[in-house]
Amino acid sequence: MDLLTTPLHDLHLELGAKMVPFAGYDMPVQYPAGIIREHQHTREQAGLFDVSHMGQVLVRGADAAAALERLVPADLEGLGEHRQTYTLFTNETGGVLDDLIVTRWSDDCFFLVVNAACKAQDIAHLQAGLTGCEVEVLAERALLALQGPGARAVMAELCPAAAELVFLQGCHTRIGDSEVYITCSGYTGEDGFEISAANADAEAIARRLLACDAVEPIGLGARDSLRLEAGLCLYGHELNTEITPVEAGLTWAIAKCRRPDGARAGGFPGADAIFAHLATPPAHRRVGLAVDGKRPVREGQAVLNADGERIGEVCSAAFGASFGGPIAMAYIEREFGGIGTALSVDVRGKAVAVTVTKMPFVPQRYFRG
Repeated sequence: MDLLTTPLHDLHLELGAKMVPFAGYDMPVQYPAGIIREHQHTREQAGLFDVSHMGQVLVRGADAAAALERLVPADLEGLGEHRQTYTLFTNETGGVLDDLIVTRWSDDCFFLVVNAACKAQDIAHLQAGLTGCEVEVLAERALLALQGPGARAVMAELCPAAAELVFLQGCHTRIGDSEVYITCSGYTGEDGFEISAANADAEAIARRLLACDAVEPIGLGARDSLRLEAGLCLYGHELNTEITPVEAGLTWAIAKCRRPDGARAGGFPGADAIFAHLATPPAHRRVGLAVDGKRPVREGQAVLNADGERIGEVCSAAFGASFGGPIAMAYIEREFGGIGTALSVDVRGKAVAVTVTKMPFVPQRYFRG
């Protein structure tokens, strides 16, 4: 099957990107500087990511908030205009179909960003579940992410309105002659912005950003190591249809008003199963692991207790360039999840020592004003 491309595909090639298949798209995994340097640059200055493969959707309707609340455990009724929230599509057993960001554009209009690998099923899920609402897929929109401590100064120069935003807030504005919607959000744990723009304007915007001294292009490789250091879940790794939000450590994503004693308790798929996990903690939990030494661990490898017994499995792993060594996330039996617990990972028959470590691995630096 032919791979899809984003509006920045030619720019990636011009910049010397190594391209790989990802979620049906031909995407840059790294540029000539390499993954570690791209990771470090994002933590030190500002990195520009092409995330146009993600799905962008508008949901409109007089009762759009209430309708969407039948699909997610968020408080959308109470979400202010141009404010956004992280939430989850859940299934009838409490598992996660996808995680997404929802932004309220107006009383009756919501802007959703969903994962690339899940967007076809997510759109079908919305169309089937939202009676009385219009679901518009923004197929002609690109999405760019500018992340890092230098991102706000770049925005102050190119788009002053965006530089005034705080974490999880958005605005309609312009970059040059291009109309854009910008949110203060991202996937690296750093201050930063996501820029939704027309496909036709995406390359010009990217070039303007890259012309700033602080900005370098960043690929999927560093995007993964940055989000892992920030303790953020990736669908298909930390989240799937068999893992509940409670197991994933995402209880905070279940709004208080949607919990058992809340004003609008339940009403979303799998609420009873999730509430059961809130009442009685599940057998497994997501934890962070710091690897002793430099030998990396890999996704799918078994986590062992002190007696060499399998107690779980690694779900994501990378070299944490800011942390200073290999790191991982894993699902393990709850009793072994205390911070500082010494465990090991079976790496091709050799037990590599790891320690349960608090997450995020490096401090998150979102700008909250």
